Amino acid sequence: MRDLVFVAFLAAIFGMGLRRPFILVLAYVYIDIVSPQRLTYILLNTVPISLIAVALAVGGWLLMDDKSDSRFTPRQGLIVALLLYCWATTLGADFPLDAKDKWDWVWKCLAFAAFLPLTLRTRLRIEALLLFMILSAASIIIVGGIKTAAGGGGYGQLDLMVNNNSGLYEGSTISTVAIAIVPLIAWFMRYGTIFRPDWKVKGFCLCLIFACLLIPIGTSTRTGLLCIVLVALLSLRNARRKVLYLTMIAAAAVIAVPFLPASFTDRMSTIKSHDADESASTRLAVWQWTIDYAKAHPFGGGFEAYRGNHIRYEIKKTDGAGPAPAVSDQAVTDKARGYHSAYFEMLGEQGYLGLALWLGISLIGIVRMEVLRRRYRDPARPFGWAGPLAAALQTAHLVYLLGAAFIAIAFQPFVYMLIGAQIGLDSYLARRRAETAQAPMRRPRAAGSVTA
Repeated sequence: MRDLVFVAFLAAIFGMGLRRPFILVLAYVYIDIVSPQRLTYILLNTVPISLIAVALAVGGWLLMDDKSDSRFTPRQGLIVALLLYCWATTLGADFPLDAKDKWDWVWKCLAFAAFLPLTLRTRLRIEALLLFMILSAASIIIVGGIKTAAGGGGYGQLDLMVNNNSGLYEGSTISTVAIAIVPLIAWFMRYGTIFRPDWKVKGFCLCLIFACLLIPIGTSTRTGLLCIVLVALLSLRNARRKVLYLTMIAAAAVIAVPFLPASFTDRMSTIKSHDADESASTRLAVWQWTIDYAKAHPFGGGFEAYRGNHIRYEIKKTDGAGPAPAVSDQAVTDKARGYHSAYFEMLGEQGYLGLALWLGISLIGIVRMEVLRRRYRDPARPFGWAGPLAAALQTAHLVYLLGAAFIAIAFQPFVYMLIGAQIGLDSYLARRRAETAQAPMRRPRAAGSVTA
């Protein structure tokens, strides 16, 4: 399956007419998202392939690419500021060695996010970036969807080809990303130009959307279910017959329930009983510890600061069976538990300033995509494709922000590439508006008129 996706990548490269420097950027996108070095036992996993790819991408842009339309935006400045701030907190981290390990990949993520919009000078490049992001994630999602449809899966049990519970191979993370890209896939079904949306492209997109919806089921993640609900609600903005849309969504949910595996329904039932769920109780205790820690360390403790936590929490235990089982509170102590939330990850590691920078990068993007969504909402006008794309990027970002409330993915590379696409789209449209405003507006002179 991964080979088939890679063939699609090659077809896209040779069919796009892209300049070679940008192809190097797309190669880095694939490597950073899929991490092919994790799939090998020798050779690739001993080579810093990600660092080599980003060096080639940046070097190719510096030496060979046209930079006449490149602009450095304020949001890129915020990303650079966050990069420098994280570097400063790493120097004084509570756990220097562990912090350095995380810094080694975080700085590349942030630096590439600041660099990426400089390369997105045309609609073709913006589409190519999003296409590669979707297909890269699809190489994981399709495998997980097939295994889920075949009856596999379960919380922490869905095999995504690597025995590594990190990056996009972690259940809650891939669930969030899978649902986040659904609006982007739907956009390609209508407005894509690289692969024209004929019946074959639409058929593949529909199958991929179905695979995306299967991922939260296969991973049995509550985060994925919440993300599906959010996408359904946000899609209501574009529905002409809203009552009919809501009715169809409700009917589909009712029809799907009997076909859901028991592992999924059992896991979802814990949403309403968080005080009896050890995972949820642990998160609440860690979040409270982080709030207290930030009060004493307002600038954060650097990467991996959670390793210093010691928490105590209570969960409800049910003893016996029957109509009235005995329920008691059991005290549990633990230490060095992860944040389980990007918001608290930023607060604990980077303090209030780091959290403010991180939130600013996201919130500005949400607002700017809303401005573009409204400005280009008419499909009959020039750039009618841009409004729906801005809406899709906004929905994807909101899904990430919801999922990030329950997963420590503050520096997930896929999301920063999404932010880069937002900045690139905003800059591209701003340049096109400026060109239109500079067009001559004088009326033609009447015949026979004389100038002084």
